[in-house]
Amino acid sequence: MILTKEGLEKLKKELEELLGKRKEISVRIQTAKELGDLSENAEYSEAKDSQRLNETRISEVQDQIRSAEIVDNLQIKGVVQIGSTIKVSNGEGEKTFVLVGANEADPIKGMISNVSPLGEAFLGHKKGDSVEAQLPSKKVSYKILDIS
Repeated sequence: MILTKEGLEKLKKELEELLGKRKEISVRIQTAKELGDLSENAEYSEAKDSQRLNETRISEVQDQIRSAEIVDNLQIKGVVQIGSTIKVSNGEGEKTFVLVGANEADPIKGMISNVSPLGEAFLGHKKGDSVEAQLPSKKVSYKILDIS
């Protein structure tokens, strides 16, 4: 999995929070056990479900951290790559995008995946280049104004 340094730090913080929830969930399970009959104990069932979901997410995040390939956006200056912030224009105005790995993508915040049609179109281009991308609903064109 490809991640920026910021993406890795975000995963590490999430893992820390998930590990911190273990004790809270354990206390909930113990409290629910003390209520008696576990077969009809909704609090116990909910606590066990929370524990299962938390442990599953811990495992997923640990795997993502272990397999992370960190990109350094200073590898090739002046060329769009993962980790680059690009300012573009399309005739309707200017936009700013950050090119990230697929797991960090959040298009609403301008963080586009390197494997998305738009991200693939930008990769490897330089300031001043024009790029086209076929999106699901339409074809778009952008001119790269700046790369940082």
